[in-house]
Formats: sequence, structure tokens, C-alpha cells
Amino acid sequence: MTSFANNSRNQLSDSNKINDHHKSKADISYRLSFERFFEHLVDVSLNFTAENDAPQLWLPAWIPGSYLMREFARNITAVHYQVLNSQIMDDNTHETYRAHKIDKNTWQLPKAKAGQAVSVHYEVYCYDLSVRTAYVDQQRLYGNFTSLALAIEGQEHRAVQASLVVPAAFLAGKNESRLLLACGLESTHLRLDGQHSYGLQAGSYHELIDYPFEIAEQDKFDFIIQDKTHQTLHHRFYLSGKHSANMGRLQQDVTQICQCYLDWLGDAPFNDYTFMTFASGQDYGGLEHINSTSLITPRRDLPSLDEPKIPSTDYQRFLGLCSHEYFHSWWVKTVRPDVMLDVDLRREAFTPLLWVFEGFTSYIDDFMLQASGVIDKPSYLKLLAEQINRYYQTAGRAYQSVAESSFDAWIKLYRNDENTGNAGISYYNKGALVALCLDLTLLQKSNGRYRLFDVVKAFYTQAKQNDNKRIGINSADMGTVIGQFMPIEDWEDFEYRYVNGVEELPIEALLAANGINMHSNSKETADKHMPWGMRCTETPAGLKVNRVTRASVAARAGISANDVIVALDGIKADTKQLALLSNVERDIECHLFRRDELMRVNVLPKAAIEGQQQDSTDSNVNEVNRATNKAYPYKVSLHVAKDNQSSGVSDNASPADAGWQAWLNAIERYQS
Repeated sequence: MTSFANNSRNQLSDSNKINDHHKSKADISYRLSFERFFEHLVDVSLNFTAENDAPQLWLPAWIPGSYLMREFARNITAVHYQVLNSQIMDDNTHETYRAHKIDKNTWQLPKAKAGQAVSVHYEVYCYDLSVRTAYVDQQRLYGNFTSLALAIEGQEHRAVQASLVVPAAFLAGKNESRLLLACGLESTHLRLDGQHSYGLQAGSYHELIDYPFEIAEQDKFDFIIQDKTHQTLHHRFYLSGKHSANMGRLQQDVTQICQCYLDWLGDAPFNDYTFMTFASGQDYGGLEHINSTSLITPRRDLPSLDEPKIPSTDYQRFLGLCSHEYFHSWWVKTVRPDVMLDVDLRREAFTPLLWVFEGFTSYIDDFMLQASGVIDKPSYLKLLAEQINRYYQTAGRAYQSVAESSFDAWIKLYRNDENTGNAGISYYNKGALVALCLDLTLLQKSNGRYRLFDVVKAFYTQAKQNDNKRIGINSADMGTVIGQFMPIEDWEDFEYRYVNGVEELPIEALLAANGINMHSNSKETADKHMPWGMRCTETPAGLKVNRVTRASVAARAGISANDVIVALDGIKADTKQLALLSNVERDIECHLFRRDELMRVNVLPKAAIEGQQQDSTDSNVNEVNRATNKAYPYKVSLHVAKDNQSSGVSDNASPADAGWQAWLNAIERYQS
């Protein structure tokens, strides 16, 4: 403890110098030192004046936009503090105390009294590559303040200042002209005693935690777009990690997408915007923030130097990610579920509306790629078909509504297991298709006058009329606004069937009414991809069963996830042997290991299983079987209904194309 106290006083002295240089006027200041980046540790100093006796500090348990209790406090080893007799921060007479932890993410400082200056010190372990927490090593310093900055109970509304201190050792071997700070907040930058220091200021703790940062060697480009009043909005795009991306092509495409959003919505809830992207081997994800987004992408998803005019499938995925997170500035950060308006980040915030915010966004993100002209219409229909295929391949859609999926996000979405596909549906996937159906229903019920984009814009217009330029909505608000664009009884019926209920979405009928036919691929069957209704991985020990579909041949035989099938009909089990026997019309002898026990099961032929299902008197079972087995194809594709052709979409319109042209091109009326 003595050694820590000496180290703390040295930190206080350096912190005082840094803060003086940044000329902070904030009531609360943080200093983040990255001296121990090799150990993935950040040393944090927090200075404030206590407003009450025994003040308490707390750390969020989750980060907005990612609905799981992530317990960031687990990465803090211990919290120490000093009570200062004056504002002289390097006074060696101050005793160091250990804070008392009073719950999983709250610390109390019993020696501090109201009116006294307090200095707190703690270390944070930062080695999570995701966009949700913090990551520190010799290549990059990345963080969300939800993981790094302890809040002061009762002082969350006060102005804060943060200093990011980068040691000289981190600079070694780096091209300092490419060593950049990426952050949505304006910053000051100083070089002091061989180290870099970046100063950030925010109006409150809740504002600070909405600005992630990254310090690393980065490539960067800037671009501007204009709103309907011709106001210029500055955008920055940072890209770190090893890559060989075509930065010029990336700038062109991202600019087009962002401008298309602004053309539709008229203006933006920000004055400038920052894209922060890290290129990795296979990681993928994004998180929205008030005027920025943090992205992580496989480097293969970035545009190549010879990227074709129509982006590759991989590159389309990255552009869709950019589009998705960018739209969240309007549709999550500005218009949001009511429970997220003044949210307590120490507790879950349950809502049935995540399908609205993530589902609408998952529909609109790809739609805007084609609306902006970055991809063509055939490419868009392929992306939409992928959503539809994921939906049809998820048996759990017959059990869980999209509203329930939203509400259960905290306990299900981020905790996938072998039963996930059997018991539930993603509010991203089904939410996107509910949004599609709602869009087409609005077009139908309003004779082409209104669509989903009008609903979103109506909510955004309401938000701009509030003093804080934000609005929280609930299910009743959805009905009120949608009722402006279609008969309210039609919305209530839609909500009953497809939002709160589990009826099969009318995707095929609605698309057909708009000139798009859905075709199944007879070669891409469920039996081909999931023989006996199970997914397996071939291993040296045998076929490892990863997932078993409910009511399938495998499930009826008693085969379970994590079993290792070692023999089929007396022959060593492998993928070829399984494929050979998957459709035979006789019983199959199957030997498998469950844990360390050898078992023998008898696999009935598919025809026998289907016969048993027909004989069943359980109406619920029959309904599930109809929804999850033969009623819908395993893989579909979408094509324009034109002279009975199914070769794809042509951009050359004809009278037969009127339906799909009206659907895909309707956003143009917002741009005029």
C-alpha cells in the first residue's frame, strides 16, 4: 500500500501539469495514463470536490446500444483515494485509503467529507477487442468511458474533463504523422516531456460516455455533405489496423450513403460525424454514439484496389454496417424507446420496441445502399433474400414474437446456445422483415402515398420540437403516428398478428403485389444443409453435433447437441456417410458418445416421422410442424415478375416493373 501511495503522488503531480496545460474549467477531471499498455492496463485518476459525506462512485454495467449486463466493474482491481487538505495536488502528506465496495459496481469513500477535494486512483484491465469496452496494447489505445470512468453519485450532470496521456514508449517505431486521436469530441493536443496528451471536455458524465476514442496509427479522410438548407456537415473517417483498403473508393461510397440519409431526413441531429473503424481478421460489429460510430470489420470486407463498380458481397456487408450505425444517430440516439431516455446504466431497461429500432434500421440500412446508388437493385434483392432465408431457417419464429424477442434481449440475444434457433427469433432479423411488411402495407393501404420512411420522419420531426431535441416513444406512440398514414384498425391487426403474435409474415404475398416473385431453390434444401435436422462439424473423433432442430429426425431419435456420432450403420461417421444415409427409407443404427458414455440410437426415416406428425392430435405440434418443416423453402431468391422471367432485375423500367420500381425508388420523392 505504501508503494501504491508513492506512485499515486507522482501521478497527481503529472496530472496537475497536464490539466494546467489543457486549462480545464471542469468540475470533475479524469486522467487516463497508458504507461502500462504492454500489460493492457490503464491507470485512472479522478479528481473532484465531494458534495456530501462518504461520496459514492459507480460504473455502468452496460453500454447503450448493446443490451446485456456486461459488468464492466469486473475489470477494476481496486479503488484507492486521498482526501486533500488543499488544491495542491502533489502534497506528500495525504494518506491513501482503500475504497469500500458496497455492491457489484459501487464504491464508497467513507473518509471524505462534503466540501473536501478528493483524488481517486484505480487501474482498469483493457483487453476486449469489441466495440463495447476498452482495448490497450502496443498498437492501439481504444476505450469507451463506460468501462473506464467512474461516475460520482449525484454529480453526473456536472462538466467533466478527461486527459489521455500517451507515453513515449508507445510512440516507438510508429509514424507519428499517422498517429491520430479519433473521437467525436473536439480535443486539445499537447506534447509534454516526450509524451502526448489529449484533452477532452464534456458537459456531463452522460455526455462523456457517449464518445469512444482511439489512439493509433490510422488512415483518415474527410468529406462534407449538405442538408436541405445547404448547411455543410463535416465528416471524418478513421481506419486503423492492417489493411490495404481503397480509401478513395471508400470515401466515395460512404459519402453517397450519408448524403442519401440527409436528403431523406432533411437535416441531422449533429454538426459533425466521426466513423472509427478497426480492421481485424474476422471480428465484426458496430456501436452507435451521439455523433460517431465505432466499427470493427474483417479487413476482407474493405474495398480492394480493383473493387468492381458493383461492390463485392464482402464490401457490401461493410457498407451496410456503416449505413446501419449512421442511421442510428436519428433512430436510437434521437428517437429512442421511452425507457432509454433517462436510463440508469446500472439496471436493465426492458422494452418491447427493440424490433422497431434495430429492425427498422436493419431494413433501411441495406435499402439505403441501393437508394444512394452504391449498389444496384439486383444486389439489394439478394441482400433482402438473405434476410428472408435467415428467417425461414429459424424454427423459433413459431414460438417467440418479435416484441418478446425485444423484451428478452437482456437474457437471450447475446447468450446464444444450441437451443437458440429452436426457441426464439432475432429482433434484428425478424424486425427487418416486419419493417419490410409494414413498409409495403403502408404503400398498399395509402394507395402509394405513404410508407415506413414517413413514419420515421414524423417521429424525428417530433423530436426536433423538444428542447433537448430527443424523444422517447412507446407502443402506443407507434399506433398514434402510424395511424396518421394508414387506418388505425389495419395497424392494430398488423401489430396483433406479426408484432405481438407469431403468425407467419406475409412476405411472399406483399412482395408479389409489388412485382417481386419469391423462388425456392430446389437444390438448396434443408436436408442438404442440415441432414436429419442437425448441424455437425467433422472432427477426428467423429461428427460433433452443434445444433438439433426441434421435431426433426435427429431430435426424434434422441440425438442431442454436443453428442459425437462415431458410427452410422456400422461405418465410421463423417459428413459423406451422413449425406449418403440422410434420405434413406429405412432405420439407421447410430452409435454416439454423450460425454464419455457410448450410446446407440435408432434413427427413423423421414417419411415415418412425417407420418407420425400427420397422426398427431396436438394442434400446437401440428402448427409448429407446418411453420418449421415443409411449408416454407430452405433457401429463396427474389426476382422481378416480368414476362415469367426470373433472371434478375433490370434497371430499364417497363410497365410490368411499376410495382417494384415504386417500392425501391419511392425514396426519391423525399429528395426532390
